[in-house]
Amino acid sequence: MKVTKVFEATYEGRQIRVENSWFNGEKLFVDGELQDQNLGLALRSTLQGQLKTANGEFKMIKVTLGGTVKIQCKIFVDHRLVYPKEQR
Repeated sequence: MKVTKVFEATYEGRQIRVENSWFNGEKLFVDGELQDQNLGLALRSTLQGQLKTANGEFKMIKVTLGGTVKIQCKIFVDHRLVYPKEQR
């Protein structure tokens, strides 16, 4: 049985995907390309990557994962929260 939780966000047309698995750790993908990975089980984890915008500049991606019963995920691009979207 494979238990994987997936979190996805789109930023300026680019797809950011985070996978969290009990057996395979955490992975960060940008447009299908693996950018960072943590192996093993952790209560709190950080992943980092970058994406290239339409005008050619690079922006930093930071992902934080954590939780004991339910895994929470936050995705930041250049220090701005893009997932989950803020509720107003």
